[in-house]
Amino acid sequence: MKPKQKAVSLITRTKAGKKFVGSQRYRIILSAAVSFAFNLLYAIYHLVLGVLNLSFWFIAMCAFYGILATMRFSAILCERNRQKLPSDDTERVVMKLSGILLVILSIVLATVNYISLSQNIAVKHGEIIMITIAAYTFYKITMAIVKAVKQHKNPSPLLKTIRSIGYAEVSASILTLQRSMLVSFGSMDNSQVRFMNAMTGAVVCAFILILGLTMTVYPSFALTDDK
Repeated sequence: MKPKQKAVSLITRTKAGKKFVGSQRYRIILSAAVSFAFNLLYAIYHLVLGVLNLSFWFIAMCAFYGILATMRFSAILCERNRQKLPSDDTERVVMKLSGILLVILSIVLATVNYISLSQNIAVKHGEIIMITIAAYTFYKITMAIVKAVKQHKNPSPLLKTIRSIGYAEVSASILTLQRSMLVSFGSMDNSQVRFMNAMTGAVVCAFILILGLTMTVYPSFALTDDK
């Protein structure tokens, strides 16, 4: 037996393992649950730093991760309720709510970017750590693309919502990566670095804003189509 087949055989011995292997939806929800936990921990971490240092930048970062955690929690809660009483209407409500939160998220991210530019805040890392962060960011980008390709035909509003949350987080990660790389490796002067970060920040914020507006409007169109 091949190692992959052996691993699958071991996993499927449990009820949860069978669901994990056999259900794409279960894997997506499980991934959202793990991401929710990390988002919540990051939010608490930045909140503590914000209070201790009286830093508006940390408070803004707390709000950013808090909104991500809230959206993912609402998606997980929706899936739990769906198992008891299946309904696309609930999924559309969660999608619309997440769209509104994404619009707010774009404003929060714009605030974070403004503070970073005005106070020249950027985390400088060593070469090995920076390469690790870059590799992880590109991994997230790749996984977002793979999920988009595999799931683009799935009509579930909830799964579309989870994907959109992932797109927003990945786009913000790209901005964070660029800011750190320019400080750690860049040979540009301060004015060029500020220009690059300002432009990328504007594009990322606009992308998240459009994503949020699309999700806010989409459920209404879906309801009209159903009628």
